[in-house]
Parts: sequence; C-alpha cells; structure tokens
Amino acid sequence: MKVCSSCNVQVFKDFGEFKCPKCFKASIVRCKNCKQTSKNYTCTECGFTGP
Repeated sequence: MKVCSSCNVQVFKDFGEFKCPKCFKASIVRCKNCKQTSKNYTCTECGFTGP
C-alpha cells in the first residue's frame, strides 16, 4: 500500500514516487493533487522538506 507523503491519502494510480533528494534513502510518494499544488512533504529519514 502506497500513501502520499504530503496528505497521507492511499494512492493507486496517477502518483509519483522518488527517493529523497537529500539522503536518497526514503521513498517519497506524491498523489496527483499534491504534485499539482506543490504541497510540501517531509522525508521520514532525514527530515528534508520539499515542495
């Protein structure tokens, strides 16, 4: 089960997933809405916050 890192909504399609750009350890999952609105996310490993 994948959950958006910004809004905590379970995602099934139309989402993006990438490694944290700072630590490259945690996977960041973004739903379509949070990607379009540039909602912030926080890395669970290093605390990095990005749009």
